[in-house]
Amino acid sequence: MSERIVVDPITRIEGHLRIEAQMDGATIAQAYSSGTMVRGIETILKGRDPRDAWAFVQRICGVCTLVHGIASVRAVEDALRIELPLNAQLIRNLMIGAQYIHDHVMHFYHLHALDWVDVVSALSADPRATSELAQSISAWPKSSPGYFADTQKRIKTFVESGQLGIFANGYWGHPAYRLPPEANLMAVAHYLEALAWQRDTAKFHAIFGGKNPHPNFVVGGVPSPIDLDSDSALNAKRLAEVRNLIQSMRTFVDQVYVPDTLAIAGFYKDWGERGEGLGNFLCYGDLPTGASLDPATFLFPRGAILDRDLSTIHEVDLEATGEIQEFVNHSWYEYSVGNDRGLHPYEGQTNLEYDRRGGVAPPYKQLDVSDGYSWLKAPRWKGRSVEVGPLARVLMLYATGHDQARELVDSTLSRLDLPVDALYSTLGRTAARALESKILVDAMQGWYDGLIANVKSGDTKTFNETLWEPSSWPSRAQGVGIMEAPRGALGHWIVIEDGRIANYQAVVPSTWNAGPRDGRGQAGAYEAALQDNHQLVDVKQPIEILRTIHSFDPCIACAVHLADPESGESFQVRVV
Repeated sequence: MSERIVVDPITRIEGHLRIEAQMDGATIAQAYSSGTMVRGIETILKGRDPRDAWAFVQRICGVCTLVHGIASVRAVEDALRIELPLNAQLIRNLMIGAQYIHDHVMHFYHLHALDWVDVVSALSADPRATSELAQSISAWPKSSPGYFADTQKRIKTFVESGQLGIFANGYWGHPAYRLPPEANLMAVAHYLEALAWQRDTAKFHAIFGGKNPHPNFVVGGVPSPIDLDSDSALNAKRLAEVRNLIQSMRTFVDQVYVPDTLAIAGFYKDWGERGEGLGNFLCYGDLPTGASLDPATFLFPRGAILDRDLSTIHEVDLEATGEIQEFVNHSWYEYSVGNDRGLHPYEGQTNLEYDRRGGVAPPYKQLDVSDGYSWLKAPRWKGRSVEVGPLARVLMLYATGHDQARELVDSTLSRLDLPVDALYSTLGRTAARALESKILVDAMQGWYDGLIANVKSGDTKTFNETLWEPSSWPSRAQGVGIMEAPRGALGHWIVIEDGRIANYQAVVPSTWNAGPRDGRGQAGAYEAALQDNHQLVDVKQPIEILRTIHSFDPCIACAVHLADPESGESFQVRVV
């Protein structure tokens, strides 16, 4: 086999991801995405009380925090047909919305922006000119020449110390960087502002869930009793703090995040022609306006878009065994029914097999892509590779006529002088996160107002105790808990037998996007996006690969399982 360009590990992500790129001159001809870490939360859950599952699955990831908890309690509620009080749904919506805003802002500034922003170039910027630039795009008050001069001094301290600290190991000076020094200085200043901003935003989950990360949840509602006069419940003071946090989030999105995204995008408009790959998009839908999880009430619609055709939204059935399936043709797993067969998550298996499935002894130079080459499975919808995430959601909103989404998308394309086709790209994926944040932060105010109106009318119920006791459950039940996590469509499928978990499978956004090829040779979203018109300026510093991969915001920890390399077995768990 000929040598490939290898980027391992991909940094500024959650988990361990390896990308191998087969080159045709300076262009990527084929790409291979490999999740190189393995865990096993799903196996841990077997035999446990389903009401406790949320506490375990939240530990799948430390970045996504609440999303697995939400999907888990929804799975149990779906299986047992438990209805939520409206207040509980509104509080969950608010917590999910806060997760989105926090996640998208942190992703842009601290994981993705440095693919476009040259930190060292900021040292040559004119603080006065930077101030003029900042004031021309936003009303953000921190934009004086003195403010940017102080930021420049902080950067200079890093550089003169011989270490760039948090900015170490970048490809600074790479010819693919295009921002003028003043734009770089502005972006780095806001990078530092976002570090401080996110500390306050994290309080949101602590108010409603007791702590962050991994706030508390409960099947049947939320663990947030409302009593305006109590010191140990959601009282008037805490609800007022929530109102202030929403306003803080809205200000940062409106005056910093969105303007910065559009300003930077203006220098990289050719990236509106790179990084699509599939043209197929899937959205489970989320954020109901009422107490039930009725897709007709979702802010984000449920459906699939195929071959870029926005005129037709395909219906999605999360329980139909022929729709969502996971394949292991090129994964380090074995199915008892044969590795060429796809399994719906209700029937899903987590049988690890590295040695017989193409695994090579580390350290290794190159993956054996003819067999298994990833600890991620390959999910497919009706046999198709699909992309999930912010771009899929914004496209669904746009295609279904959501007024605000259409106005935001159309005005953004007009401002950047780009066609609609530019949405299907690395640039479009990055812009979609910012536009989605604007939609969500505005929606959060409505959910908050609805919660306050309910409380004022005397409705303070946040938990439904009906069907809480296992004695009231059927002997066998199954359900699916879905949510649109910041990174995309997340589903937890549970099978309950005699009050215990018989099977549990989580299919996460990064499995959809980062998974390997299937038995038909169809590439996953990462792989296809890299094979789409990617030329490398410098193969030794493949910043182009990082730009497209980071536009998906990988979370490989969510997408893998667990093994003990010493004994060869997963582990043994004693359930008491």
